[in-house]
Amino acid sequence: MQHALIVEDLPQVREWLVSVLRTAFPLVEVSLAGRRDEALRCVAERSFDLALVDLGLPDGSGVDVVGALRHHQPQALPVVVTIYDDDAHLFPALQAGAFGYLLKDQPPEVLVAQLLRMIDGEPPLSPPIARRVLAHFAGGSQRRDVLLRQMEVEVHLSERETEVLQRVAKGYTLPEIAQQFGLSRHTVGDYIKQVYRKLNVSSRAEAALEAARRGLVQP
Repeated sequence: MQHALIVEDLPQVREWLVSVLRTAFPLVEVSLAGRRDEALRCVAERSFDLALVDLGLPDGSGVDVVGALRHHQPQALPVVVTIYDDDAHLFPALQAGAFGYLLKDQPPEVLVAQLLRMIDGEPPLSPPIARRVLAHFAGGSQRRDVLLRQMEVEVHLSERETEVLQRVAKGYTLPEIAQQFGLSRHTVGDYIKQVYRKLNVSSRAEAALEAARRGLVQP
């Protein structure tokens, strides 16, 4: 990661996020924005590899920043860092293009470890978020059956890809999956990228949802 944007309105939290980010990526150059409009100007003026985006900003929602990055800088990786773990914040952020979704109540070392997963192509996602996706989906069994039938027609995964998807949905990390299969982390990372591409998903939460639709995990 060479250039990163931190979008957070509280100065102390901004400093904390800078510390977390530079612990994970010591050489990263960091730009700061405390408001939605400032962040959108940053997106328009320079390119970023990574963005840590809070959702609750004084002049609007961080979801707009995520969407702007997806539209103008598709190579950038927007990661939401927030206190909100409810559906009303989670799903709009994922739909806007968030690559990951982290909760601020985690210890700094945990956030650092989750950010480092991006090196292997694994989106950072707090465990409670994956559980919320499955809980949200559990209320719509009829919709699940319809979508499952549609996906079985439209998308075909190999046996290995299906096994990888199942383990991603259950919360296993990339190294853990590699150890289970006796494969290299690089190989498993390629499988995960292939699965994400086939299913047209960009986060562990979306992958967990697709796995539930396929009956690979129980919500």
